[in-house]
Amino acid sequence: MRNKGIIVINKPKDWTSFDVVNKIKHLTKMKKVGHLGTLDPMATGILLVTVGKATKLFDIMQEKKKTYIATFNFGSETDTLDSTGKITSSNEKIVTREEIENVLPNFLGEISQIPPKYSAKSIAGERAYKKARKGEDFELEPKIVSIYSLNIIDFKDNLLTLEITCGSGTYIRALGRDIAKVIGTFATMTSLVRTKVDKFDLNTAHNISNLSNENIDEFILPIDNVLNYEIINLDSDEKNKLLNGQTIKTNLRDGTYKLNDEFDTIALVRVLNNNAKMSLFLG
Repeated sequence: MRNKGIIVINKPKDWTSFDVVNKIKHLTKMKKVGHLGTLDPMATGILLVTVGKATKLFDIMQEKKKTYIATFNFGSETDTLDSTGKITSSNEKIVTREEIENVLPNFLGEISQIPPKYSAKSIAGERAYKKARKGEDFELEPKIVSIYSLNIIDFKDNLLTLEITCGSGTYIRALGRDIAKVIGTFATMTSLVRTKVDKFDLNTAHNISNLSNENIDEFILPIDNVLNYEIINLDSDEKNKLLNGQTIKTNLRDGTYKLNDEFDTIALVRVLNNNAKMSLFLG
């Protein structure tokens, strides 16, 4: 069995991201299994599951763009900001498409966003959702997130379906809340699908039900297939120096490169000012 790589999963509704990780652990019999960006239980879509040393790619993949399709019901807001929560606020305002189109440009680019109280944000070592469940009163600090595009897919009877391309750390539930606030109403997210992470989309994703102990190896992508970097070609002496933490001279332009062996990517190499040094070991 391949001892490292990524499996592109189409997460089912009502499964937690850790449910998926535990399922892959069971199928691969490997201890080191993780994921590259959680999805709420009510959400479906792309979940990248890591096996072996591919878990080290977390920070790199967090920099990649993600695309979602979300549906928001205007007129009410819940404590969780989605349909799993209890309604806390409501009004009778009928929203128009023109109102939505007018406010969406305000949410493009780098914006300040307050995470939902029912989230995994940590406050003094405790998850926010745990404090919220206990009824504690607390505030979360706003954070800067990046929104690259917002496209209306459908709008009818106060139901908005929106395609969102954004950076890591964006809370789609909170985006719906904030759009509604500017319009003068409330919103609850009723569905969420992550349709793309970097180059992976739903056409490349696999259903959990199709995976088994016998075929799981077929679904593990090599790290080389995941990373969009050029390969750095070195002789054996240069390769050994890099893998031992030494710096070597190169004429390559500044940037990140893959160092491969005959099977897969074994390290990432950072080139800066004609100097190359290993930045991440994946062997």
